[in-house]
Amino acid sequence: MTAPESQDPRDPQDPSGPKDPLDAATRATRSLQGLSTELTSRIPQLLEAMRSVGTGLELHSTLDRICETAAELAEARYAAIGVVDEEGRGLSDFVTYGVGEEVARRIGHRPDGHRGLLGALIHDPAPVRLADLTSDPRSAGFPPGHPPMRTFLGVPIRVQGEIFGNLYLAEKHGGAEFNDYDLHMVRVLATEAGIAIGNARLYEAARQRERWIDGSVAVTTALLSGGDAEDALTVVAEQARRLADSAAGIVLLPAEEGGLEIVAVASDHPATSLGTVIPPESPAIAGLLAGEPVFVADSATDPRLITRTAGRYGPSMMLPLQSGGRVLGALATPRARGARQFTEAERTLATQFASQAALALIMAEAQRDRERLAVYEDRDRIARDLHDLVIQRLFATGMMLEGAQRRSVVPAVQDGVGKAVDELDVTIQEIRTAIFALQQGPAEAPSGLRTRVLREINMAAVPLGFKPGHRFLGTVDTTVGELTGKNLIAALREALSNAFRHAGASRIEVVVDATVKLPDGSDGVRLTVADDGVGIPAGGRRSGLRNLARRAEALGGSSTCGPGIGEDGQGTTVCWEAPL
Repeated sequence: MTAPESQDPRDPQDPSGPKDPLDAATRATRSLQGLSTELTSRIPQLLEAMRSVGTGLELHSTLDRICETAAELAEARYAAIGVVDEEGRGLSDFVTYGVGEEVARRIGHRPDGHRGLLGALIHDPAPVRLADLTSDPRSAGFPPGHPPMRTFLGVPIRVQGEIFGNLYLAEKHGGAEFNDYDLHMVRVLATEAGIAIGNARLYEAARQRERWIDGSVAVTTALLSGGDAEDALTVVAEQARRLADSAAGIVLLPAEEGGLEIVAVASDHPATSLGTVIPPESPAIAGLLAGEPVFVADSATDPRLITRTAGRYGPSMMLPLQSGGRVLGALATPRARGARQFTEAERTLATQFASQAALALIMAEAQRDRERLAVYEDRDRIARDLHDLVIQRLFATGMMLEGAQRRSVVPAVQDGVGKAVDELDVTIQEIRTAIFALQQGPAEAPSGLRTRVLREINMAAVPLGFKPGHRFLGTVDTTVGELTGKNLIAALREALSNAFRHAGASRIEVVVDATVKLPDGSDGVRLTVADDGVGIPAGGRRSGLRNLARRAEALGGSSTCGPGIGEDGQGTTVCWEAPL
């Protein structure tokens, strides 16, 4: 076993040496002058290797190319680059050459650099050449399935004077040991690798910033497009998941009972966590509501996370959606268990993305307030016109008919006119109900579920031009819980809106049944909204139906569509149900 090599005073890897990478490479090449003929004859091979390493800008492919080139240059069977993490305590990445996929699967986890020879080289980044690494006291042995290795050569890689990682070579062909020529050649190659890695990191950082900027633009466009608010929040979650390369993107907004509620999820199984309320006593939520980002190394073990869903994830970023000192909610991007930690650059970019999303949310909220004000003003005008013009004319028409009824001597005419007067009275009452609904603000909604359902039906009657029929089964007000009732009203509003905008219906029937049994045998409530319209067109938008399904699934229920109540099943029936 050969002792670790000491650093040459002119060593291009010496941190006290020249900072210019090109000058370092030049000095490293000049250091080969005067050496043996064998080493000099390998200079063309070295130059070709340096040219190969400097090709391309994608970071991971650059690391792959360095490993392969170093192995060919030193005639090694295996090569690897261990990338030191930002804290300088372990490895954040480990790129290999010569280890096949099957062998990698048998080995399992990649080295973390916290112990053994690789860990020692992180804390003491100096060239190491060993005849038998298994005999070195720093060696911690190999995991099961690892191929046998004996000869070893390790050289640090510096990028702009800072340690980036180490280049490892093992098992020189023919069973020979790595010699001085191999060490010198690999040292020069490591210097060139540092230049190539520096360029690749700059390129990767620029690409990464570009992706986050594009994501911010997409979020701002979605929020200000005037579309459905829930769809826009889903865009925020989807963009955050994609940009952060995380297992999920989660948007949380303040809950009525305190804490934060998950309102949008982009993941493989969004319905399992949608609607979950994280209580205010959670330390993580307390920090977010105070406007502080929360970075978690392992969600499953961090005591600040108290929800059951946290056990599914590993590293996580939880960022406040705040603008102008106002916290609107939070954005979480958890990665899978065992995934790499978020870098400092990723944390900075994600924080900026969250701030941009919060600003877009405020702008969208202001835009919706302006639109809502315009709607209220229009509703007030419609209510005044209905009261001052329509009702007065109907009332006058009724009085004229009553006069005609008294003057008529034909019983059939008297009965017909009397029925017409009764219909006018009913019509006047319905118009007055509509006027009352038009003049109510969102904060004036009554508390009873039955009354809230009737209010939605009466409000829908104005744009529809007719009043939907309704029926209640069971003790709706006392049986249905507040959370389920709130979602049922939102589902009813969505279904009536869809019927008005897309169905072209002339008849709608609403049924709220609090006596149903769900498929699992539990008690539930079922909302049915049936119409005789055109049905669901093929290839049409499904955002409204997706909203209904998400609300039901978040409560443990379901939402389905079927034939309507028109002739031969024409139209659509929406059936939304959830546990009580």
